[in-house]
Amino acid sequence: MIDLYYWTTPNGHKITIFLEEANIEYKIHPIDITKDDQFQPDFLKISPNNKIPAIVDNDPNDGLGPLAIFESGAILLYLAEKAKKFYPTDIRYKAEVNEWLFWQVGGLGPMAGQNHHFNTYAPQKIPYAQERYIKETARLYGVLNTALKERDFIAGEYSIADMAIYPWIVPYQMQSQDLNDFPEVKRWFDNIALREGVIAAYARASEYKK
Repeated sequence: MIDLYYWTTPNGHKITIFLEEANIEYKIHPIDITKDDQFQPDFLKISPNNKIPAIVDNDPNDGLGPLAIFESGAILLYLAEKAKKFYPTDIRYKAEVNEWLFWQVGGLGPMAGQNHHFNTYAPQKIPYAQERYIKETARLYGVLNTALKERDFIAGEYSIADMAIYPWIVPYQMQSQDLNDFPEVKRWFDNIALREGVIAAYARASEYKK
């Protein structure tokens, strides 16, 4: 059983997608970041950076008792290796999956996140920041669009890299992007949206949306 500390953000969705796709039993513990739940002492013991998601694996493969993990990329890697699903053993394919996973964690996520902040949540509008992050988000969409040419999935086969990227494309309108400008991304996005595991993951999210 996996205890998932979760809220309905792109990083939270990454983990529910994997758990649903891999058919792993899990229990959600909602961490409502709109109420600062992420700063509660009990949660900080699991996620010292006060960010969601985090997990506790109550049955890790080493048999040494519960294991807590924070950071969405680390969680995806851990779960994929535990389940032996959606993560390759071939070194070249694995390298490519890792490249795109870290591209999302270090590029698309932070830049799109700043886009969300300055264009939606910031108490005052700063045109330079708004334009900067819209343009950088568009650049990253362009990188993804090029990489997806003649491919169904980002590393050839469906993997944790796709699961990491997809939730950050879901709010494309909020990011001032038009998927029609990125036809390969749109094709990939539309296909992933139809996957049963993805549909199930977002259905779980709807339980916590106000």
